[in-house]
Amino acid sequence: MPIVVDTTQLDVLEASLKFLGGRAVVNSINLEDGEGKADRICELARTYGASLIALTIDESGMAKTAARKLEVAQRIFDIVVGRWGLRAEDLLFDPLTFTIASGDEDSRKAGIETLEGIAAIKRELPGVRTLLGLSNISFGLKPAPRQILNSVFLIEAMRYGLDAAILNAAKIIPVHKLDEADLAVTRDLIHDRRREGYDPLFAFIERFEARGQIAGAAQADEMALPVEERLKKRIVDGKKLGLSSHLDEAMQKHSPLEIINQILLDGMRTVGELFGSGQMQLPFVLQSAETMKAAVSYLEPHMERAEGSEKGVMVLATVKGDVHDIGKNLVDIILSNNGYKVHNLGIKQPVDQILSAAEEHKADAIGLSGLLVKSTVVMKENLELMSSRGLTIPVVCGGAALNRGYVEGALSEAYSTGEVYYGQDAFSGLKLMDELCGHVETRVLTGPGRKRARARFDTRDDKERIALAASTRYVESDIKPAARIPEPPFWGTRVITPKEINLREVFPYINRRVLFRGQWQYRRGRRSENEYRQFVSEIVEPKFHGWCQRAAEHGFLEPSVVYGYFPCAAEKNQLIIYFPDGDRRGEEWLRFDFPRQPDGRHLCLADFFRPAKSSERDVVAFQLVTMGKIASEKADELFKADRYDDYLHFHGLAVETAEALAEFWHRRIRHELSIQQTDGVTIETLFSQTYQGSRYSFGYPACPRLEDQVQVFKLLAPERIGMSLSEEFQLVPEQSTSALVVHHPEARYFSIVGT
Repeated sequence: MPIVVDTTQLDVLEASLKFLGGRAVVNSINLEDGEGKADRICELARTYGASLIALTIDESGMAKTAARKLEVAQRIFDIVVGRWGLRAEDLLFDPLTFTIASGDEDSRKAGIETLEGIAAIKRELPGVRTLLGLSNISFGLKPAPRQILNSVFLIEAMRYGLDAAILNAAKIIPVHKLDEADLAVTRDLIHDRRREGYDPLFAFIERFEARGQIAGAAQADEMALPVEERLKKRIVDGKKLGLSSHLDEAMQKHSPLEIINQILLDGMRTVGELFGSGQMQLPFVLQSAETMKAAVSYLEPHMERAEGSEKGVMVLATVKGDVHDIGKNLVDIILSNNGYKVHNLGIKQPVDQILSAAEEHKADAIGLSGLLVKSTVVMKENLELMSSRGLTIPVVCGGAALNRGYVEGALSEAYSTGEVYYGQDAFSGLKLMDELCGHVETRVLTGPGRKRARARFDTRDDKERIALAASTRYVESDIKPAARIPEPPFWGTRVITPKEINLREVFPYINRRVLFRGQWQYRRGRRSENEYRQFVSEIVEPKFHGWCQRAAEHGFLEPSVVYGYFPCAAEKNQLIIYFPDGDRRGEEWLRFDFPRQPDGRHLCLADFFRPAKSSERDVVAFQLVTMGKIASEKADELFKADRYDDYLHFHGLAVETAEALAEFWHRRIRHELSIQQTDGVTIETLFSQTYQGSRYSFGYPACPRLEDQVQVFKLLAPERIGMSLSEEFQLVPEQSTSALVVHHPEARYFSIVGT
């Protein structure tokens, strides 16, 4: 069989070609890493008689224009045919196509540039063939318009000389089934035929998005509904393109303020109900919020907005020292698109700044957000200070480290002069504001008769406090020294720049379950497991691949690493680090004092290293990885541009790519230390510990003290890759991680608290 071998690893490629009969196809060759790797692929192709898929990518990145596509193709042709003597027919050029459905100006001509690139390659490089991954052209659209655009683009590409395509034949529509108007608007979109008063992208979406799958049942005509129902439905469906004509019609019957308060907000209430019942996922909620924002922005010039016409005011902030803002921003999105005025102060906000803003804006409530456990301590301190000043303004606290028991227990005790409420998510924050501002008759969450969290609110916290108090004691564990101390390739530190890291090699290390269900919040809800898998396959996976492509193409992520190897030794609960080189080589540099399990095996990270009294010095690795400040800047740009859906997806991808880079580099360290590891990445091995060595991140169970990151910064000097520490010892930029890497064969993850 003619098998296509898809790999970036040369050893995997050679091993595969040895086993394959028939004529294999190698996917792919390009010049991203220069000509050296391309030469090696050509050598293998000639040895084993394989043909090549060639991507128009060079050291500068993916070729976007037809001229650049031909330029890169010519270079590859000269190497493959001129230097290595393969035939022109052995080359399948993929000139790459990109979505034309995002609305970004720099993507609008992607279709025609690809078509002209195909024609140029066929004209200038006789004998070669061309190939496209077809469906990239329509990424971002719903299934029905994707079918139509893919089908018409295929026909257009064939007219320009396309020989082959990667596609799902069942999703291609014979173009004779489309009427002339369908074909015309689709071709206008592909060729970017914009003119005064006519945008083919908007026209295309308006024409096709409501159709559903071509073989499916026809949907009710939107225009048959009263305008009030149409607008409400558009809010619920998150459909903002073409919204203005419906708003214009509604203004003939209603004032702009009536449209907002009586029609649009009714749609947002439905969205909240669907979200609360598990029938709508967060990304679709954000699409509804985007539509609401667009509608209000269109109506605002038509009305005189009186001061104080909003439903209420909240001052919102992430507390001092905390650099995380996704949860806070989601609260901002939901409240501000449900009639409230939100003053979002940002991250790392001291309490005096928060209180000053609350007084200035006459806030009805303060919202405090924080991600890590340390932030809950800051919240408590803030509330104690507010209590000492006799303040009574309601406070809503939320964040991953909080639960209702802690808020209604420890935090309520700290704020004796006022009330504290738990904001589990953005919509619970909305319900709290509705009650606090008197927009509902019955106060369920804030009334005097509300049910508070029962029993001891701090049971878990008691366990942690007792465990950490006991963790300073030394008790010998059953861990024995490793039989062999690995030899590192160098001592001290090295910096790895973005130019040295291929993001496409990092993306496979992303834990998609955590990304899809945790960061992006695509939950199963009421679906069966099979329905959820189909949903992920058809909706979520394409979003994932599309965002990976966009991030790599546009440079939205700038991965950097600083890591190093240091001589070390253990002394009871402490890990001693020695100077690795220079005049002070071998002298003690600094110490990490790690906690120890108070019971069970009495494990401590220091146990995995040779004791200081030994004649041998052990080795420990440290690493800091980041996606760069550009990741935070891009996320902030999307949020401020009211592109809420994009904001959620990009932010989540950036955070999980940082985690993926940490695991990717952990694998690099294991390779450099020549300790046991798996070959390649598989779903079975990637997120289970099937290799020797463990990576421990600071702030997590085995080394819970974020303060230890000060020591890591002394060792690695990550200022060289743009990293810093907040005053609460959190990493900046947010999309960063730190770790200590242990080579010991028995090193496993464990908790100080225990199970």
